[in-house]
Amino acid sequence: MLSIKNVRKEYGDHLILDIHHLQFENGLFWIKGANGSGKSTLLKIISGMIPFEGDVTIDGVGLKKQPTDYRRLVNYVEAEPLFPTYLTGNDLILFFSSTRKAKKEEVEALIQKFNIEPFIKNPIGTYSSGMVKKLSLVLAFIGKPKYILLDEPLVTIDKESVPILYDLVKLYFNRGVNFIFTSHQAFELADIAVKELEVKDHTVWVL
Repeated sequence: MLSIKNVRKEYGDHLILDIHHLQFENGLFWIKGANGSGKSTLLKIISGMIPFEGDVTIDGVGLKKQPTDYRRLVNYVEAEPLFPTYLTGNDLILFFSSTRKAKKEEVEALIQKFNIEPFIKNPIGTYSSGMVKKLSLVLAFIGKPKYILLDEPLVTIDKESVPILYDLVKLYFNRGVNFIFTSHQAFELADIAVKELEVKDHTVWVL
């Protein structure tokens, strides 16, 4: 279970999020809300990418008290990922595989599914936005995360990759992985109930 307690995030004097108590148990969760409402900020807080007031825990493992153990439980994909341009995709995959203690054969299967092998050894600075997004999706499924966070996962990927993404979400969900995602496009997952929430008035409401 992912638990968010007394979380508050401001940028200067501008309040972005103020969440007294929110819990995500097992499932797929679709975070909705207007642009600038705090959806991406919420995912960045859960992933440990930005500082905030309050506490976030997964099954009792705290982001602030046990940051290394916590981060192994969460994988995150930004809407428009930015990686160091001098690194190759292979560099990042090897790093993530090591820190997430992933099995080599599982990583190789992800590389093949998203067909990134032709450019994986090239510097990321040479990638198109679609290539970067596919690389980030490979990274999202590496290891044994408890939660995978997907911020606008359908943006910039080619139409051939969409069913691959859906199939992976279903596969990992059936393995016990939970998903929290934002999307302005319909996220079509047959046979799996999606729980909808909305960021409104700086907090999160169940729809």
